[in-house]
Amino acid sequence: MKFPALLLIGLLVNFKLPAQGKDSTVQAGTHIVTLSEVVVNTGLNVNTFINRIREDSSFYKAFKNLRLLGFTSINDIRMLTADGGLAASLHSKTRQFRQNGCRSMTVLEESTTGSFYDANGGYDWYTAAMYASLFFTKDTVCGETNIIGNNQLTISDKKGMEKHKAQLKMLFFNPGKRITGLPFMSSKTEIFGDDLAPYYDMDISLDLYNNHTCYVLHQKVKPGYEDDVVMDEMTTWFNDSTYEVEGRNYSLSYAAAVYDFKVSMEVKMTRFNGMTVPSLIRYNGNWKAIFKKRERGVFTATLFDFE
Repeated sequence: MKFPALLLIGLLVNFKLPAQGKDSTVQAGTHIVTLSEVVVNTGLNVNTFINRIREDSSFYKAFKNLRLLGFTSINDIRMLTADGGLAASLHSKTRQFRQNGCRSMTVLEESTTGSFYDANGGYDWYTAAMYASLFFTKDTVCGETNIIGNNQLTISDKKGMEKHKAQLKMLFFNPGKRITGLPFMSSKTEIFGDDLAPYYDMDISLDLYNNHTCYVLHQKVKPGYEDDVVMDEMTTWFNDSTYEVEGRNYSLSYAAAVYDFKVSMEVKMTRFNGMTVPSLIRYNGNWKAIFKKRERGVFTATLFDFE
């Protein structure tokens, strides 16, 4: 059931008031889900909703859509010291061009501080290298598509630091899904699966976000289960008509002998020519791989002027 915009706004305002006892708890498979009264009134089929979210690929596809477009990006990367000081930084403005099935990039402005680059002109920080692999284009790249299909992220052909960076990418693009190839970690990532359902509190509400009416799915690990999961908390805004992801905030952490990280991400989407694409990405991360120095980094990517 759809609500007229004014009625929906009125409901959302009214349900901010203390009458919280009207929320309902339902069971969807092994998931216990709390529904706000507004969601109850929409008649949402929770089982169908959870199944659609479990199979969702719109988040990953939005990033792949960037390969097909031209856009301008403001890039802000800051590497921090243990006490929160600035160790190195980059601030730049870049423009990606897409012509004849190929993409290339031009740096319009750039300034750096500290040892952001090494003596050979490469990145002195693997956080920066990871950012570059996501948002910067070196030379000219051709023949890309935004088709998901079986084209999933993989680490089978990577080693060492490239493998660790690929693992983090997999977690960024597929949060909440089982990710193969992550030793001791794969079974801890699938928060929509039946095995991890008892470890999380899950609730669904309805809100206005990004100028759209969205179902808001919030999941947070229950106290005492922090070591059994990778995803500590995730909030996702799903368009109530298309069920595409409009935005997502999530926090990840993991600790093992050779690898540990604690990362928070915020992603906001926009639409261009019928495609969903990221318009804002914020990252705050602390991670360490064996034989490498610990890195504490913060970055923000602001994307606009799509064509």
